[in-house]
Amino acid sequence: MVEYDPASAWYAACSTIAAGWLATGGRVQYNLGTRLPVELRSRLGQLGLDTEQLEKNEKLIILDWYTASLAGQKSKEKYAFDTLKVADLSIRFLKAAKGDDDAGIPSPASPDILRLLDDGSLLARFNDEKSLIEFFLARFVPAPWKGSGVSISGIMRGVHSDWFYRQLEAQVDGIVDFRLDESGEEPNNLMRIRNMRSLKFHSQWHHLTVTENFEVAVDK
Repeated sequence: MVEYDPASAWYAACSTIAAGWLATGGRVQYNLGTRLPVELRSRLGQLGLDTEQLEKNEKLIILDWYTASLAGQKSKEKYAFDTLKVADLSIRFLKAAKGDDDAGIPSPASPDILRLLDDGSLLARFNDEKSLIEFFLARFVPAPWKGSGVSISGIMRGVHSDWFYRQLEAQVDGIVDFRLDESGEEPNNLMRIRNMRSLKFHSQWHHLTVTENFEVAVDK
């Protein structure tokens, strides 16, 4: 799980992570809650990817959450949600976990897949906290999918209660922080690994650089 400041480099980092994973031959299921799919395709194109070919081969799967958050809008994407109510989302993700084609979501059970959610906090606009935490713990970060690829979910800082964050933090395998430090003369984008259950890690903060094509790199 990634906990991030909304003004941090997290959104650009999402694109960078996805591009790096695809460049090594892996698959990406990009759950997109922060922008229209056309904007993501443009960003990935800036990072040197042929998104048309990647989507044709289903190496890149864009799942449109964002359009459902816009009043009166209906997504034209192959994979999309028409509601962000977790009661409806839970049914579809349960079907997807079982490999049911009726889910309208590709099954995530693949060893080379990265399941990336850029903004899980978007759902707070449409659901109460208890329902939302049940969805994340029972459907989006479910035990049956562990070992089948990698899942990274972004949760915005300052949106939810302490109870909500603690519930998620207790269940995930790792916690990464993205912050914008404005304590100095110039703002600095920072990232650190706060916790990792099964791997050794260093918890110091790292400075990040965002290039002109919005690629994020860790300063050496």
